[in-house]
Amino acid sequence: MVSPQSSSRSDPSIIFVGVLIGVSAMNPLAMNMFLPSMPSMVAYFQSSPAAVQLTLSLYLLASAVSMLIAGPVSDKVGRRPVLLIGLSLFLVGTLICIVSQTLPQLISGRVVQAVGGATGMTLSRAIIRDLFPRDRAASMMGYVTMGMAVAPMAGPLIGGLLHEAFNWRASFEFTLVVGVIVLAFAWLNLTETNHRTENKEAAGRLLTSFATLFGYKTFWLYSLTNLFCSGVFFAFIGGAPFVAEQLLGMSPWEYGLYFMLMVLGYIFGNFLTGRFSGRLGINIMVTAGNLCALVGLTLISTLFALGYLHPLSLFGPMMLIGIANGLTMPNAMAGIVSVRPDLAGAAAGLAGSMQIGAGAMATILVGWLLNGQLWPGTIWPMMLFMMASGTLALVTGQLARSETERTA
Repeated sequence: MVSPQSSSRSDPSIIFVGVLIGVSAMNPLAMNMFLPSMPSMVAYFQSSPAAVQLTLSLYLLASAVSMLIAGPVSDKVGRRPVLLIGLSLFLVGTLICIVSQTLPQLISGRVVQAVGGATGMTLSRAIIRDLFPRDRAASMMGYVTMGMAVAPMAGPLIGGLLHEAFNWRASFEFTLVVGVIVLAFAWLNLTETNHRTENKEAAGRLLTSFATLFGYKTFWLYSLTNLFCSGVFFAFIGGAPFVAEQLLGMSPWEYGLYFMLMVLGYIFGNFLTGRFSGRLGINIMVTAGNLCALVGLTLISTLFALGYLHPLSLFGPMMLIGIANGLTMPNAMAGIVSVRPDLAGAAAGLAGSMQIGAGAMATILVGWLLNGQLWPGTIWPMMLFMMASGTLALVTGQLARSETERTA
């Protein structure tokens, strides 16, 4: 097995970074790949858009609960065993999805899938913080997330193509194959990085770890910044499949193709994070990201208000929002896990749970608004939520910057 410790806190091996990318990618891959199939699932299961959207919303809620548990448990027993168990659960949930005959069965499989997949997102961040100081951790998170973003970039496109060539189950079958490969590589190459498991405070009860973190104002401010920034994205993925089909007349594979623009932006934003966070510091990067997001949201609103109903009117500016997320989220997360490095797992899990839980609420709310009486058949319910989230991210990001400068 490849040990990251051989790097002596320099760059870890390529194989080790590849494993982190793989385990981080499983949750967003499973979340994004089936998005182009959601409108068709309404007809297949003879259900409503709101009911089918539970396959996304409950997936996010289950991910949030899993993160609450996986991070602190890994502080106590180690990263490796928790991660391997989580990846195994992910495969079980994917199998349930493949054989599901009813919507409730599919939702059950999605919940199990999410519980397992969320461990990779949480523990990859904690593992990086095990190895590097705060600003260097932000750079490494940027590089890992940049590579990880290939999965959500290709996921909707592959899912759309598989849907049109076969059916909606094909995307889950593809995910199963990828999951088996990732588990095998993690088993062979992932070594333990948490060598503080004997620390009594880090190994304490979950509530004790959380209570400790609650006492730090910077933890809350960075966590809220991360939450609101991701809220922009989750509101988009909750509403965009239906906006794309009903308002823009896009097919599943077209949705997947245009979706790549946003993820390309996300990759570039993470590249910038990896390149400049160590030099400029996390607070400048967070501010730049939040401002970039508001520019993208303003462009979307302006184009649709002027009547330019074209996929590029939506997905073009979303590329800027992808860049913004790539700037803001890794740097905010580096701030989160640096509040108490001995509780990095608990911090990553709690903040990730807040982020994903808020995302679940965003998808539910946007779905309700799109199916309700407020601006029916328009983009404005989705844009209302996205703009509010982007504005709040800027406010909390500035407060976090002020707090860290005050306590420095």
